[in-house]
Amino acid sequence: MEIKSQYEYHGRLWNSHYVEGDPNINLNGIKLNGVHCICFYGDKIVIVYEKKKSMWSPPGGAIEPGETYEEASIREVMEESNMKVLYQETIGYQDVNRVDDNLTYRQARMFCIVEPYSDFVVDPDGDITEIKLIDSKDYKQYFDWGESGDRILERALEIKASLKI
Repeated sequence: MEIKSQYEYHGRLWNSHYVEGDPNINLNGIKLNGVHCICFYGDKIVIVYEKKKSMWSPPGGAIEPGETYEEASIREVMEESNMKVLYQETIGYQDVNRVDDNLTYRQARMFCIVEPYSDFVVDPDGDITEIKLIDSKDYKQYFDWGESGDRILERALEIKASLKI
């Protein structure tokens, strides 16, 4: 499945191209630089609040040098939510570029089953100040990634159902 769309973020226009599959294919000079994870703890989805941006989103962030996107997802989930990834699976990836300079970024989209290490206090960078467990049907009250976000969540729910947990 592929979805192409356009949206505004921080006053700039962006193009988005969502693709299901391996984020390492067809890079064509694009750097895979980030990851976001749709994490389930029981029947709830984990979301995090970034105070500087005043926004909720799934846990995620940059892929560090020498790190795979799978390793980055485990680290980012731990740092941002204080949760351990018990299982993960790739959903796909999203190429985004700013319309005004055509600089393209690729981010992996992951499905994760998680459990807390202990209570969340704050992430090591101090960016995430709160986590919340929400029903999947309520996600657009917190973040809206448009048509591609709808498909990412739909795919995550399909993966979860296939695991029969």
